[in-house]
Amino acid sequence: MPIKTPICDFGQKAEDFNLKSTDNKMISLNDIKGKNGTLIMFICNHCPYVKAVTKDIVEDCKKLKDIGINSVAICANDSENYPEDSFNNMIEFAKKNQFNFPYLIDETQEIAKIYNAVCTPDFFGYNNNLELQYRGRLRELKNLVPVRESESDLFKAMKQISLTGKGPATQIPSAGCGIKWKNN
Repeated sequence: MPIKTPICDFGQKAEDFNLKSTDNKMISLNDIKGKNGTLIMFICNHCPYVKAVTKDIVEDCKKLKDIGINSVAICANDSENYPEDSFNNMIEFAKKNQFNFPYLIDETQEIAKIYNAVCTPDFFGYNNNLELQYRGRLRELKNLVPVRESESDLFKAMKQISLTGKGPATQIPSAGCGIKWKNN
């Protein structure tokens, strides 16, 4: 059973972070903040839900950049128990899928916890004041196959946020594999 994201906590401020990217650069929230909005995604390499929408993520992020919204992806999974999510495999995953946004590792899982990320993929869409306006799915999946009959829910919501500063009142939760937390 997939885990679903909670309802959007409208107005919640984005939390700062400073994490290493697959390009070996340290990236902070300020580095990726977009003029019209910011999309923060929690993803990983091995999750079938992420794999099903990776192409859509890359396409949406490219279109979002054109309307002043910057994107970043963060992997917080326990790579010791899930080696496919290791930093070296993140580098390969980003290259293979031609990521057009930074892909960051959250080794301590501190940032995922601060954001209350619950699954992969988990999308956090912020307006230009870094206030949360979207916490929903990218698009409908049927048997892990994206339904591509129209623009994605994520793109439509982020486009609305770029124009009005507000996300849609009705949002369908994202669903995926639970974040693989370390046993501390």
